[in-house]
Amino acid sequence: MLGICTGLLLALPAAAQKASLQRGPHRLEIVLERFDASGWQRIDPGLVLNQGDRVRFRATANFDGFLYVMNQGTSGDYSRLFPREDTGQQNKVKAGQEYLVPATEGVFRIAGPAGHEIVYWMISPVELGAQPEYAPLPPPPSPKSAPPELIPRCDDTILRARGDCVDTSAGPRPVSDGQLPQNLAQVPKTGEHELLFVQKEGSSVVSAPPALRGPVIFEFRLAHN
Repeated sequence: MLGICTGLLLALPAAAQKASLQRGPHRLEIVLERFDASGWQRIDPGLVLNQGDRVRFRATANFDGFLYVMNQGTSGDYSRLFPREDTGQQNKVKAGQEYLVPATEGVFRIAGPAGHEIVYWMISPVELGAQPEYAPLPPPPSPKSAPPELIPRCDDTILRARGDCVDTSAGPRPVSDGQLPQNLAQVPKTGEHELLFVQKEGSSVVSAPPALRGPVIFEFRLAHN
């Protein structure tokens, strides 16, 4: 599972819209970072992490919208990462502004059985409404439902070239069939079949059609030993 540590970071100020987020399709750029002796460093989204590693996401959209992020750990536990309930933070995001996930003063600490953490991202250009069935809260903690057992595997080509253990099945991807938590499965989604996932200069870019009018959901897998 990903333990959430608080009190280590300051909230980020608004950032200028990045050059890679331009007019056209709705886009969300996600950067995965790990903390080491030199501070926070960008890492490959497929890098196989170790127990105790501290990681976080930076997310920037090119459109105003609403963002929810929740995690299903390898132990089966769920937690909501954005917005954080204990901070009172709103889930509205503005175009060109950078946001930390976990929200505000949090980081992930890698823990739990080896496998893939599944971080669900739901972003929408419109508000979901006040209906309780649309509120993406973590499902009841019992009974637990662990994600499929996926043991991280190194891509030999990348390992030889860079000396890193990179699992090419990790990173952002479409949601696996039948794997959505019950609360997210109830959300009426649009345009998910048209999502594009691109790796660009140390970041992951997820783009959707410019005519997107409702929420889309995808997953970001974190592989760890």
